[in-house]
Amino acid sequence: MTNVYELPKDLPVPQDDGAASHLIGQQLPSIALTATDGSVIDIGTRVNTVVIYCYPMTGQPNVPLPDGWDQIPGARGCTPQSCSFRDHHQEIRTLGVEVMGLSVQSTEYQKEMVQRLHLPFPVLSDENLEFQKALKLPTFQAAGMTLLKRVTLIARDGLIVAVHYPVFPSDSDPQWVIERLRDLSSQT
Repeated sequence: MTNVYELPKDLPVPQDDGAASHLIGQQLPSIALTATDGSVIDIGTRVNTVVIYCYPMTGQPNVPLPDGWDQIPGARGCTPQSCSFRDHHQEIRTLGVEVMGLSVQSTEYQKEMVQRLHLPFPVLSDENLEFQKALKLPTFQAAGMTLLKRVTLIARDGLIVAVHYPVFPSDSDPQWVIERLRDLSSQT
């Protein structure tokens, strides 16, 4: 059985296909998404700095991942990425920043993951691909599903100011976020 908590050593590295190059300078769309804490969050109305890490899908213990999952560049690593954001959450919060995860999985599916991993931040469901379509976020197909490619957005007052794409390895994402937040704060 696959261990969803660890990254295999031989994962293919995703290449920058330019699918996120249009995002810097874009306004976050005013779309209400259901969060795992039961709230409805309109990301576009946030007036603080927000980190939104978008990921394909989290696996569940004892449930096989889609066939060929590990061979899709950038697909594997959602659980390690979420755990890494959990482990760095306090450091990111001290920078005055809110963290949110986002995937196309249902809120019910995401709640299991949030509880199992003890995530201290909300995860949003873009089950109807509204956020994805509004920003033209990159996607891929697997097992008949349209899933988000892994991309992390930093937005200030609703404006995207930094984009991490492609993200690899997935658990390195929070460190990139922290470094970028420090760079951005030194520019203000």
